[in-house]
Amino acid sequence: MQVFSGLDIERFMGDWYVIGLAPNFIEEGAINGIESYRLNPKGQVEISYSFIKNGKPKKMSAKGFIQNPENTIWKVQFFWPVKFPYYVLDLDPDYKYTVVGLPSRKYVWIMSRTPEIDDDTYAGILQRLEDIGYKITDIKRMEQKW
Repeated sequence: MQVFSGLDIERFMGDWYVIGLAPNFIEEGAINGIESYRLNPKGQVEISYSFIKNGKPKKMSAKGFIQNPENTIWKVQFFWPVKFPYYVLDLDPDYKYTVVGLPSRKYVWIMSRTPEIDDDTYAGILQRLEDIGYKITDIKRMEQKW
């Protein structure tokens, strides 16, 4: 799977609103998803994922281990010793949106720096995901109610 090249890891850090995703069982029916990245002194990415499900706030934490010089292939660990692949597939030149997925193409997250993304941009992202083998009928919009 081809990944984005030339990611500025410092610029990538911060909060990303989850706009669309192929949800796993934990995310099914969730709203207000925000994925936050912070680079720690060891060069690892501290990840916090918060959302609301069934009216209750939920939070998950993980650690990302950068695997390539382009900063676009990570291994993410939610619990020891298992690490999952995590690929930055797409990134807006101005870092307004990003797309992160797995090589299996089972899961994907479309994220934006704001709670909304325009329909044309979203449609373009979906087309690029379909072009690389994602089943876009599995991708759902995550409601952002703020």
